[in-house]
Amino acid sequence: MDIGSAIRSIRKRKNITIAQICEETGLSQGFMSQVETNKTSPSIATLENIAKALDVPLAYLLLQKEERMGIVRKTDRKTTTSGSGQLKVEHLSAARNMRMMIVEIPPGASTGDEPHAHEGEEVHVVLKGRIYAEQGEDAAEFGEGDSFSWNACVPHRVRNAGDELAVVLISVYTEKELDTPYYGSY
Repeated sequence: MDIGSAIRSIRKRKNITIAQICEETGLSQGFMSQVETNKTSPSIATLENIAKALDVPLAYLLLQKEERMGIVRKTDRKTTTSGSGQLKVEHLSAARNMRMMIVEIPPGASTGDEPHAHEGEEVHVVLKGRIYAEQGEDAAEFGEGDSFSWNACVPHRVRNAGDELAVVLISVYTEKELDTPYYGSY
């Protein structure tokens, strides 16, 4: 774990000196320096005191870097295509087990000619237009503001049911950690 770097980063961002941390926690400057350079591992009780001095939750100090807030600026979104290149997919964010994306579906376009299945659960929110979704024996048409969800292991298909571009916000959750960007049905 890289707790020391997190402590140093927070301390510097908040303009707190090592001496101030030591004064509040009773720790020596040498010990704090070793903590910040990851040369020693403090006890949970010591970490709790440091977190209090930094005014951050103890749990935040224990997070791995990849577990902390992930930021994707609008201008930095990865964009891919799917459905024979007809669907534009903007990848909004990616956590270890979850992906969020905005999918643009042109009139007449779909996720494919045949329903397909994959691991995970999906939640869809129609932001614009009308879509038709089918999963197994269930099917429905959805308009702006409507939402639906399903277990993606059951074959499913989505298509634009209107005359204008349909835009859908999709969140996909999987039990296992995803190492690569999720493209799934989109």
